[in-house]
Amino acid sequence: MTQYVKTAKNPQARQRQRAAFEHLLAAFAASQGQPPQQRWPWLEAAHVVGQNRLLLHWRAHWQMLRYAQQLNEAAEIRGQRARLLLTLLGHLVRRLPQGNTGRAHIPAFRTMVPSAAVRERITQAMQAVAPPIQAT
Repeated sequence: MTQYVKTAKNPQARQRQRAAFEHLLAAFAASQGQPPQQRWPWLEAAHVVGQNRLLLHWRAHWQMLRYAQQLNEAAEIRGQRARLLLTLLGHLVRRLPQGNTGRAHIPAFRTMVPSAAVRERITQAMQAVAPPIQAT
C-alpha cells in the first residue's frame, strides 16, 4: 500500500504533499478528451493525497463535483455535494478514513486501499515533486 506522508509538523512534507496534489490536478486537466474511466483516477488520487488537509480535501471534492456535472452524472453530483458538507465535519471530528478515494459510490467513512491505478498516479506525482537527489 502507498505510504501516506505524515505532514502535521513537517513543513517540507506539507509542501511536497501540496505539490503532488497540484500535479495530480494538472494531470487530470491535461487528460481532457480521455474517457471518464481514465480521468477519474487522477481526481481519486488527488483526494487520497489531500485528504488529511481541509482545503486540499475540499478542493478534491469540488473538482469531482465539477467533473460529475460535466458528465451529467446525477448520482455522483448528489454524492459530491454531500461530501463537500461532510468534509468539514470529518475534519472537525477527525474521522478521515485513510485511502478513501472520495467517489459517491464509495461509503464516505470507509477506510480502503486505493486501486492500483490510483496508487500508481500517487507514486508518479510524489516522484515528480521529489527533491533532486544530491551527489555525495
